[in-house]
Amino acid sequence: MNASAEARHLSTPSTPGFSVSSRPDHHRIVHVTVDRTALARFLEDARHIDVQNLEYVPFMRFHLAEILVRHVGREFAATLVETLKDRNHGGLTLGLQGITEDADDFVRFGTAVGHILGPSNHDSMSGTFYARFNVKHTDSSDSYLRQAYRLFTMHTDGTFVTEATDWLLMMKFAEKNAKGGESRFLHLDDWEEIDQFRTHPLGTQPFLYKAPGSKNVSDRVERPVLFESEFGLSISFIDQFVQPQNNAEAAYLYALSNSMENSSGTKEVTLPVGDLVILNNYFYLHGRAPFEENEGLQRELMRQRGTFES
Repeated sequence: MNASAEARHLSTPSTPGFSVSSRPDHHRIVHVTVDRTALARFLEDARHIDVQNLEYVPFMRFHLAEILVRHVGREFAATLVETLKDRNHGGLTLGLQGITEDADDFVRFGTAVGHILGPSNHDSMSGTFYARFNVKHTDSSDSYLRQAYRLFTMHTDGTFVTEATDWLLMMKFAEKNAKGGESRFLHLDDWEEIDQFRTHPLGTQPFLYKAPGSKNVSDRVERPVLFESEFGLSISFIDQFVQPQNNAEAAYLYALSNSMENSSGTKEVTLPVGDLVILNNYFYLHGRAPFEENEGLQRELMRQRGTFES
């Protein structure tokens, strides 16, 4: 790092290097726009950090977050955390604004943003703290995650693992020949029929979760669908991996999933390449609309999940 870059690295902006605005397609999720000069300087100062180094050395992920904070400001970091913990919002988007198309820069930026919030979870599917995956015309996986022409139904992450999953980050790396495939989000407080499922006798009963082979997780986890957390009424649910033990449980889960899919609170949000979305995993569900069929379809995404800093 040269002397001028080192000076920038050690300084914190005296005025906020970002702005916050509402999104036209979702009344709760906000968009954070970072000053382009600050973004460029972050990328310049972070480029010497090899992505493999981030994978192998956990404290480097926090070091990367600190570089971003030093360029954009402490108020930026506080705003991210406060927004994600705020029940009225709990979600935000931000991006690289076309400054770079380098996939390693995308990993660095997403990692820096995530580690402002707190430590990342281990992603068993990839074997490290993040996963990159493609959605294409054909797929033989055992999950809706990569199946382009199916509705990816509303769910939360971390249902079948024992560690907590407080937040979820998804970043779009690339996209070609993609029509449809919009992200779909549902905040629990926008779900009109939630009370009938919360007060149902099965609403707080633990359900068994088991993951398919592709997840590389052998845990058998039992947890209720609806429960109270530090954020209020919360949910843990994914239709593919919950294992009902009788007809009554299956009927409850079917009705719950169907209600969420058809809720007017389930909104579609479109993200450009280089943008990411972060959601509070306790009171947001997420999914994806089907793509229109196209043999040249390709979308690459990065996923990170983690907990809030204690």
